[in-house]
Amino acid sequence: MLKLTQAPNLAIATLWADALAAEGVATSVQRQYLVGLAGEMPPDQCLPEVWIDDARQEFRARELLHALRNVPQRRWMCGCGEQVEGGFEQCWKCGQWMPR
Repeated sequence: MLKLTQAPNLAIATLWADALAAEGVATSVQRQYLVGLAGEMPPDQCLPEVWIDDARQEFRARELLHALRNVPQRRWMCGCGEQVEGGFEQCWKCGQWMPR
């Protein structure tokens, strides 16, 4: 096993681990229960970590993680007149998909 990264919170760690697993990289989240000890232990020692099972997949895992951390931010105008910003590809107001 190889530690890939430390996440700012459990939700992000789980999101990253699930996304990597969906791409065929076996992962696990470690230290997920230590957040309650922050204050008793140094906070940086209580953050969840994402680990990969096979160190041979490190390069691919780091590429995928980089893509997850750097989602392109877009701004587009929906047909309903709503301006949609960020990484969203669907209008929050009417549900229409972003034009290609």
